Amino acid sequence: MSTHTDANAGARPSVPPQPDRRRWWHALFPPTTPVPAAPLPPLVPPTVSFRQDAPQPILVPARGDAFDFHLHAVYVWTARHMTFEELRFRAERYLSWAGGIIRDRAVDLAREYEPHRSHDLERALNERLAGQRWPRDESAPQFSAQVRVRPDDRVRERLRPYWEERIKLECDHELQKIRARQVDELTRRWCAVLQALEDDPVTAHAARLTGEQFAEVFRRYVEERRETVPDLVGLLREAVRGHNDLNLGPSEYTQAWDAALRTYERQHGLAERVN
Repeated sequence: MSTHTDANAGARPSVPPQPDRRRWWHALFPPTTPVPAAPLPPLVPPTVSFRQDAPQPILVPARGDAFDFHLHAVYVWTARHMTFEELRFRAERYLSWAGGIIRDRAVDLAREYEPHRSHDLERALNERLAGQRWPRDESAPQFSAQVRVRPDDRVRERLRPYWEERIKLECDHELQKIRARQVDELTRRWCAVLQALEDDPVTAHAARLTGEQFAEVFRRYVEERRETVPDLVGLLREAVRGHNDLNLGPSEYTQAWDAALRTYERQHGLAERVN
């Protein structure tokens, strides 16, 4: 028996070709070209600042040229496109130049003030320096300044006795004011106490309970008041009888003194005892 081998035996069945799906997808949604991002705006260069105290005072003459004012300057340096260390290095190099600018602005003004008017010069000079910067070129480091003004040491020694005496006088004055207020307050309170006690018939005995010193003072106070009142009442009665030194009419004069007399008699219980 002959055997026949099929050449197509064992081969995969043929598959019909499939359409490329990417073609219709790209036809519906064609690829887009990426749009480049907009460039970022340039960064503003940061501002660097450095505060610097002048190591030495600037001397400018006061009025009369016999004494000098001592100006202690404080500079604030600012710059752009520069590191802090570079700005500090340049500020150290420009220190004498900055001091010369401050001296030029201060020398004529200082001659308008007496040697002991350092505070007045300080205020006027800082007003002149306010809002100004040097140099005018903003590309270079710039500085602004404030100053403290101190008088000459010899002037300070002359001022010391004046201020010592003034401080003493002001302290003494304040102390006297405090004492006066305390005396006034204490006097008002004691007057109120004595008047209240005098109106009470039992106060002469009650006063002894508060201490010997107060009892003695209160006793003398009451006796003196009682001794002076009858004399005053007698004068008032004499005036009512006809002594007219006030240029008043007879009826007006009599009514005025009679009213005063009756008031004193009523207040001190003397209406019946004093004739």
